[in-house]
Formats: sequence, C-alpha cells, structure tokens
Amino acid sequence: MRCALTVKPSGKWDRRAALDRVVLDAEDRHCRRVSLTTEGGISFLLNLPRATFLRDGDGLLLDDGAIIAVAGKPEPLVEISAPSARDLARLAWHIGNRHTDLQVIGETLRIRRDPVLEDMLAALGARLEAVDAVFEPEQGAYAHHHDD
Repeated sequence: MRCALTVKPSGKWDRRAALDRVVLDAEDRHCRRVSLTTEGGISFLLNLPRATFLRDGDGLLLDDGAIIAVAGKPEPLVEISAPSARDLARLAWHIGNRHTDLQVIGETLRIRRDPVLEDMLAALGARLEAVDAVFEPEQGAYAHHHDD
C-alpha cells in the first residue's frame, strides 16, 4: 500500500500536480495515522509523526512522489455576526466557555449547527445564518502547525 508521510501546506505546492484528492470533514482532517481512499479509488496510508489538522488545499506527498490533494467537505454550520466587535468578542467568549470548535472568518464566527447554542447566541443578540461550508476551526496555541 502507498504511504503518505509528509504534508505540503496549501499554497506551497502546485495543485495541478495532484494525482487525485481525498474529501474529508473537519473531524476527519484531524489525524495522524489512517487509511484513506481518494475519490478515484486510490488507497493509501497516511502516517504522520504526530496528529495534524489537514487544511483544505494541503497536499499529501506519497512515498512514490505523487501528491494527493486534501479537500474540505462542506458541513452544516452556523455563521455568527454581531453589531460590534465588542459584541462579537462577547459571543466568542460564550462559545469558547462551552469548549465548542470555532472558526473565525473576518468579522464573523462559524460553529457546527447546534440548536441549543444557536438559541443561546440569539438570546445574546447574535445574528445567525445557516450555511454549508468547509469548516476549519481554530486549532489553539499548542496545536502542531505544518511548515513544509
């Protein structure tokens, strides 16, 4: 079986060179060692030295030199906005206090759909919009970031 040992960060490799791609949601893109199959049916083992969050657009370098593109799978999310930066920071605090994955996009936040959290955020004055999009949550200060 082919093996991928290296991640090529998005923007640091030629996407046209990809042999194929794997489409994974955010949960499945946080991995270290897993068997994967591309859209075209190529099976390979991802075997990284430590758990890594793969981002949409990353490339997985196979042991034979081929590259498999990583594509984020759209998920049901809610986009959160607020009247001011202060209000948005307050909403972010409440989300973080519940240990919920969060993505920051410009002046909006995204979380996975959750009716209980959505009700709480609406009661706090948030504007909410349901979206289907690739989710790339913040990984935290101590997360491993690939630099290749």
